[in-house]
Amino acid sequence: MKMTAEKKFTLGLKLPTDPRWADISTISLQDILTDHAFCEQKATSNIISLIQQYSEREGIVEHLSPVVTEEWGHFRMVIAMLKKRGLELGLQRQDEYVKKLVKGKKKGQSRDGYFLDQLLICAMIEARSCERFKTLWQNLDDEELQEFYYKFMVAEASHYKLFLQLAKTHFPEDDVMERWNYWLDYEASFIGDLEVRGDRLH
Repeated sequence: MKMTAEKKFTLGLKLPTDPRWADISTISLQDILTDHAFCEQKATSNIISLIQQYSEREGIVEHLSPVVTEEWGHFRMVIAMLKKRGLELGLQRQDEYVKKLVKGKKKGQSRDGYFLDQLLICAMIEARSCERFKTLWQNLDDEELQEFYYKFMVAEASHYKLFLQLAKTHFPEDDVMERWNYWLDYEASFIGDLEVRGDRLH
């Protein structure tokens, strides 16, 4: 189905996940859980980095410190699910989605510009993760995993909103939304070309 320019999906994303992804991921449960675990670990590290770089900014320490705790808790939840199902945590793999996403940052930006982009990249990753978790929740034929991923879907939606709100706290809303629309367009320009793989969350 051809998408119109006005069509929007989960949290404003312009393109949905390829529906084949949910079917493939059921075949590679250990791999998808492994990738999920490392995504939560990297999210924790990225937020710690934001706090370290911008600790003087209003609300950064106050609002992001609890998210660090929550993301690390998510990592432990995924590890527990692996163990419960008799599966092992595999090796960390490159996240081609995030790797491609960060290439969209402007070069030679001011510290403020970099800060805004960092917040919006975090918001974008949370939005896409939310959409992937929603896809798993709706498509997996496993009640325990459906409940598991529903909880993650709700959490990622909350994180997405937080990062956008932090951006609007530090920058004029019009500037934030202009840059956010850039990121929505940029993500849509490449996400359809990424290989559909059942061993990757993104």
